Amino acid sequence: MSLNKKIRIISRLDINNDFVIKGLHYEGLRKVGDPEKLAQKYYQDGSDEIIFLDAVASLYDRNSLIDIIKKVSKNVFIPITVGGGIRSLKDIRNILRSGADKIAINSHFHKNKLFVKNAVKAFGSSTIVGSITVMKADETWIAYIDNGKHKINENLIDILKRFEDSGVGEIIINSKDKDGMMKGFDINLIKIVSDTVSVPIIASSGAGNVNHIFKLIEETNCDAVSLASILHYNVDTLKNIKKFLRDKKVFVRS
Repeated sequence: MSLNKKIRIISRLDINNDFVIKGLHYEGLRKVGDPEKLAQKYYQDGSDEIIFLDAVASLYDRNSLIDIIKKVSKNVFIPITVGGGIRSLKDIRNILRSGADKIAINSHFHKNKLFVKNAVKAFGSSTIVGSITVMKADETWIAYIDNGKHKINENLIDILKRFEDSGVGEIIINSKDKDGMMKGFDINLIKIVSDTVSVPIIASSGAGNVNHIFKLIEETNCDAVSLASILHYNVDTLKNIKKFLRDKKVFVRS
């Protein structure tokens, strides 16, 4: 149960060609707004952090977020995490210089077994975030890379332990099943993740109302909640969500 610790409420912006996009199960991506404007809006509304993920970078061997982060970081003064298409220490250095605070790594963690460990050594645990996208299959979870396009033949528990052993400062867990559905989080998945590793867990995918968020915090040991559709489609606001959680005695920042 997470009620006795401070929970971070994080805004997530998936980017494709300079637009914030959103889909269902990582498919059918459509434009929902301008990244600079949405980042400013969520910052002013009380977001504790913002995650930017280039949705197609790992597929096309690029990361196009540097210019966006340079603009956003001039007026947004909360931690910014950037992921998508990160393949080298030079990529990490360039993105951090553009104004990011943390780097999320998924695909290249599986393509280069030493990459995350070397990144942690170079930039510190607090800078490197592990990212995992999974989909339920029978009684287990299958991990995906390349924005949910390609399966990884490795057990979720083993991936989690490798990330932890590599020294990451936290882990984002994304559910392909729940992505964009706004019908609640995969509580069992988050429980398994938080029971397996001791690093902080950011739960993503599934928020459709404040009760979904409260149930997640009440029933799991997550450290942060990542929100996208519920904010992009104006279903609720960060101010209202935080007020609801404070009324429920959840320790969140103002």
